[in-house]
Amino acid sequence: MAGHSKWANIQHRKGRQDAKRSNLWTKVVREIMVAARNGADPDTNSRLRLALLKARSANVPKDTIKNAILKGSGQLEGVSYEEIRYEGYGIGGAAVMIDTATDNRTRTVADVRHILSKNGGNLGTDGCVSFMFKHCGQFFFAPGVTTEEVVMDVALEAGAEDVIVDDEGGIEVICEPNAFEDVNTAFEAAGLKPEMAEVTMKALNETELTGEDAERMQRLIDALEDLDDVQQVYTTAVMD
Repeated sequence: MAGHSKWANIQHRKGRQDAKRSNLWTKVVREIMVAARNGADPDTNSRLRLALLKARSANVPKDTIKNAILKGSGQLEGVSYEEIRYEGYGIGGAAVMIDTATDNRTRTVADVRHILSKNGGNLGTDGCVSFMFKHCGQFFFAPGVTTEEVVMDVALEAGAEDVIVDDEGGIEVICEPNAFEDVNTAFEAAGLKPEMAEVTMKALNETELTGEDAERMQRLIDALEDLDDVQQVYTTAVMD
């Protein structure tokens, strides 16, 4: 698979996420609340640690973070969110996986189904596309920021499993979800700043979309991400 479009896609996605900053806060706060159900102490709750990392990089105010932890762990009265994953298809048969955190399952599934069908996709059954993704930690370095050797030394030492360089010199690092923090910390200690660092569902095979198909797929993803109940959208689509 030519890695050419990967870098452009990541930049594009990052730009769109930055543009939806307020919407991002809503999602991060929900993520903290859901994570805090398993304990309010980030030292013993790795999912909460990751959520706090995300909150800090999104500049969510400290008080907002603190309240979210208190509500999630039941120390403060608050809405309770349940997590539901929906699977389906977008344009050109590209797989879509939609992670939600909702206080009203009926509303959420109706919203998700509506957006998919309105935009040329459809909702599938549980497990219909999840096998097309791998749960992993993923880091991405912009072309020219550092070298493959430097990244490889740090990453593999810290427990990463793969380092991939694309055609444009962007460097991707993959690790097991539970090695994410070690690798992240190792990069920090080495003064390496990834453009992107997240625990994600990585598409094992990609569906390349161009022209109008790419635009339609982008509209579909944007519409899903605009829903407050939607935490993450994963897809096998690569838009050119």
